[in-house]
Amino acid sequence: MASVQLSPVSLRLPESTAGNRNHRSSAAFIARKRPISVSFAATSPESAPEAPEKPEIELEFVGPKPGADGKYPVESARAVSGEKLLRNIMSDNKIELYAAYGKAMNCGGGGSCGTCIVEILEGQDLLNERTNTELRYLKKKPESWRLACQTIVGNKENSGKVLVQRLPQWKK
Repeated sequence: MASVQLSPVSLRLPESTAGNRNHRSSAAFIARKRPISVSFAATSPESAPEAPEKPEIELEFVGPKPGADGKYPVESARAVSGEKLLRNIMSDNKIELYAAYGKAMNCGGGGSCGTCIVEILEGQDLLNERTNTELRYLKKKPESWRLACQTIVGNKENSGKVLVQRLPQWKK
């Protein structure tokens, strides 16, 4: 906090009070702040240490139905570990999550409709544990099934690959 120093100052009084002896010799005090010195440390972009790269998760999404050639279509995406939900990664990369019914009836990520169920074929250890919502909703489903709206990809420290099977609506 800045210190304050008080110093006497002579005041000129209006002409009407000039004859009044008490006002002529009076002095007033005003507050005067001491200057504050501030030092800054600056670094140039060349000398600044580079931030370590954040670990990434590579994702592959296998389509719910085989194409005309009998092969399942595969779409890829990458995400920084621990920063996004699987549902948001799919949405950001324009990877279809919902079947026709799910497009109309999804809860918007609240975990209450079950239209975003996916199966994790590889990399389940790179995802968060099942949430209470998933435990309640998927209690009779295989452990590899997850709600995309409840699944965090990575944990900010790990990297690797996750293989996700988008499930056809009838299988759910």
